[in-house]
Amino acid sequence: MKLDSRKPAVSTPQRLQAQNWSSLPDISPVEGEWQDATWVQLRERPTPYSHDEALLLCQHSDTEWVVWIPECGEMVLHHRHFGKRC
Repeated sequence: MKLDSRKPAVSTPQRLQAQNWSSLPDISPVEGEWQDATWVQLRERPTPYSHDEALLLCQHSDTEWVVWIPECGEMVLHHRHFGKRC
């Protein structure tokens, strides 16, 4: 068996569909509440197989972050998807 050592094509982070999260309240963060390189608890898993925590990578907009979720990859999430910091 040979291993494929080629790098995969770079793609842009996924966005979760708004209808998946519509039941969550829109909670405005306190100034400076979210910082990059911080693990946060997710209110809901994006897939049944993903972890329930995400690593904040960088801010995407005033209300969205690019995050990395183990077993799921990079995504863009609205801050209302975050629970408490880990």
